[in-house]
Formats: sequence, C-alpha cells, structure tokens
Amino acid sequence: MARVRILHAVQAGIAAVGCERQPGGYWCRVTNLAPSPDAVRRAYYEELSPAQRSALLSWLAFTGTFAGLRALTYSIRAGRGPFRNISVGGEHLHHYMWGIGLLSGVGAVAVRGEERHRRHPAVAVSYGAGLALIVDEFALLLDLRDVYWARQGRISIDIGVGGIAVAGSYFAALPVLSRLRRERKQGAGVPEAPDLEGAAR
Repeated sequence: MARVRILHAVQAGIAAVGCERQPGGYWCRVTNLAPSPDAVRRAYYEELSPAQRSALLSWLAFTGTFAGLRALTYSIRAGRGPFRNISVGGEHLHHYMWGIGLLSGVGAVAVRGEERHRRHPAVAVSYGAGLALIVDEFALLLDLRDVYWARQGRISIDIGVGGIAVAGSYFAALPVLSRLRRERKQGAGVPEAPDLEGAAR
C-alpha cells in the first residue's frame, strides 16, 4: 500500500523518488517537489531587494484585484450571487473612485511618509489594487460616458489586461521561482528509481 501511494505521488508530479538496492531489498527516498512555506519565504527575502518585493506585491495585487473585479462584475451583470451595485442617491458608485482613493493614499505616503512607511507591503498592495480598479473602468474615464458593458472589445480587453498582469507577476517573481526550482532539483538529485509500478503490483 505504501508503494502504491508513493507511485501515485510520483505520477502526479508532486514527489520524486530515488532508490538504492541494499541488503534486504530496495531503500527509497521520497522528495517532495512542492516548496514549503519556509522555502518560499526565504527565497522571497533573500532573492529580492526591497524594491523588487514591492514590485512583486504590486503586480500580484493588480492581477488578483483585476481578476476579482471581472468575476464580480460579470456575476452582478448576470444577477448571480449576493453582490449588487453600490449606489448613493440613485447614482452608481463606479469602482474607479475607490482606485483613485487608494492611489491618493499611496501618493500621500510617498510624499510625506518615512522610508519604512513607503516600503511597507500595504503601500505596494494598495498601489496595485488601486491601479486595477481604475484600469478596469478606463473606457468610462476616457469617454466620460458609461460604455463599461459595451460588448465591443470587452472580452479582448479583459484577455489583454489579464495577460499583461499575469506576465508582469511572473517576471517580477522570476528570481524567487528560479531559486525554488534550483532547490527542488538539488533535493531531487538522487539515483534513478526502479520500476515502482511493477513493484506496486
């Protein structure tokens, strides 16, 4: 049964196994390929400078906020879920307003805040999230009329901005990902495994 579980983990790509023939049979070492939270934390702080960490957090916040807004607005449009548009005095409050508020706060910290405040992760996250809130309604700001749900090009814009966001997050995180990939290869550097599928039978 243990051999079958090891085999399934190897086939799923979440573990690597290396075995050596010793008296009494094969002895195997299983290496977990998924990085531990401690490994991710070490790579984050050791591979990235403070400026790079801020950039990564901003990209991740932008990507997550933009994806969340797309899911939220489409669900509101379809009438699904508990969320509805927010209105005051019969006027719809567009979410670019919250984005402007966040960016105004970030600007205030940048102008008047101390260095430790400017480098705080909340500032980077607020910048990325605020930017996503504004970009998501850029057509409304550009034309000064509510063309937010015009179907012309809406899907293309979503895919384009989403692709840029994912690519930016990936390249910002590349030093961390490279470090984790090297550590995984070093941890999996064991002799070639025998046919476990036959052994499991």
